[in-house]
Amino acid sequence: MSDYLVKALAFDGNIRAYAVDTTEMISEAQRRQETWPTASAALGRAMTASTMMATMLKGDSNKLTVKIEGGGPIGAIIVDANAKGETRGYVSNPKVHFDLNRHGKLDVARAVGTNGHLSVVKDLGMRENFTGQVPLVSGELGEDFTYYFVSSEQIPSAVAVGVLVNPDNSILASGGFVIQVMPGAQEEMITFIEKRLENIDPVSKMIESGDSPEQLLYNVLGEENVKILSTSPVSFSCSCSRERFADAIISLGEAEILDMIDEDGKADANCHFCNESYHYTKEDLESFAEEARKEKNG
Repeated sequence: MSDYLVKALAFDGNIRAYAVDTTEMISEAQRRQETWPTASAALGRAMTASTMMATMLKGDSNKLTVKIEGGGPIGAIIVDANAKGETRGYVSNPKVHFDLNRHGKLDVARAVGTNGHLSVVKDLGMRENFTGQVPLVSGELGEDFTYYFVSSEQIPSAVAVGVLVNPDNSILASGGFVIQVMPGAQEEMITFIEKRLENIDPVSKMIESGDSPEQLLYNVLGEENVKILSTSPVSFSCSCSRERFADAIISLGEAEILDMIDEDGKADANCHFCNESYHYTKEDLESFAEEARKEKNG
């Protein structure tokens, strides 16, 4: 089944919840970028959390960008996601892998690092974007997104994200959930959820065993307490195109484009997110230079 996300309420609306299976999304990212296992886990966790965060936005045109820089060997993690469930992401250094950590899991914290920040820029179609930033608290990313919700948005939350990687570097399972406590929630509800969270399997293991996004929420909140509001598809989707890169070249201005023609006689562009490459000939560049001159002269 294709990846999808569920939105739900629990305990008579006192708890808001999201869950998602992103196995195919992260598989596509891994295939395109050829990430090694620890890098795949870091990127997959970031993309999964960002996907859920983006679907919390109102309006299909709204989107956000998440940037994680922890000083680790993986470099920066950049994720773009929108309210329609379309997500893309990349890591600066995809060829990162370490031995399993002391918990027997991929050592994401070592790859990401803990000396840095997680920042979120939301484009809500207004004059100025909303920006929030928090220091990394663990580098494992689930805890870091939890801290972001609590600190930057003042919403008590629990974020769980996980990725399992096959021996051949392909993705076995990926997904996550977000549980958010609304104002007015009773203490016994919170205690109930905390105890369930302590005793459930890791989210990636649940998805590997066949649990759906709905079942993930049932496992945490109890099926009798959950009301599913909606389901929607999510996917890896990149907005790059030959035309977009051409527009970017034109925006450099006539002089710089003429320099490119003199130096190389061509131009090549590569998208960090999807790894697609675009080639522009000398004739293309001459046309771009002419267009840039027209734009400058009005």
